[in-house]
Amino acid sequence: MRRVSFLLLLSLLLGVLMPLHADEAAPAMPQAGQAAPGFRLQDQNGKWHSPADHKGHWVVLYFYPKDFTPGCTTEVCAFRDDVAKLRQQGADVLGVSLDDVKSHAEFAAKYHVPFPLLSDADSKTAQAYGVLASKLGFKYARRTTFLIDPQGRIAKVYPDVDPEKNSAQVLSDLATLKAAS
Repeated sequence: MRRVSFLLLLSLLLGVLMPLHADEAAPAMPQAGQAAPGFRLQDQNGKWHSPADHKGHWVVLYFYPKDFTPGCTTEVCAFRDDVAKLRQQGADVLGVSLDDVKSHAEFAAKYHVPFPLLSDADSKTAQAYGVLASKLGFKYARRTTFLIDPQGRIAKVYPDVDPEKNSAQVLSDLATLKAAS
């Protein structure tokens, strides 16, 4: 019994201490200049979204691990607080996690989120963007943001972002990219 308990504890510790890895089958993360992968995902209100719905706009597509967790709450609130400035710059904000529509609806209601939170419950979009990861058997999207230009190409990638600063970084880079084009 002690041996089983020890092995269980050891495996849990190794799982916590091991670096997070993307799933083996996940494609490489798209880089600046490449076409943004397509998707068709439902938001917290049941409305479907695809890149075609945002053609001609800049898109801030940010992936996050889980509704109601501290970092994800900080990040969604930062984007919520900056959404008017981002929209003034011609950008649509879309948050994506593997949570279901119901969880997104509750999360959006609690934090007054004025933009779509997309449910990638089958994890295909996270996989296409190279952000699908797993730990201890649980799949999630790594915290990564993609700034997509009005032609549907990746303009900038923000891997492993700071949830508190990500929105401000995107806003600053968006102004710079728009001025350069």
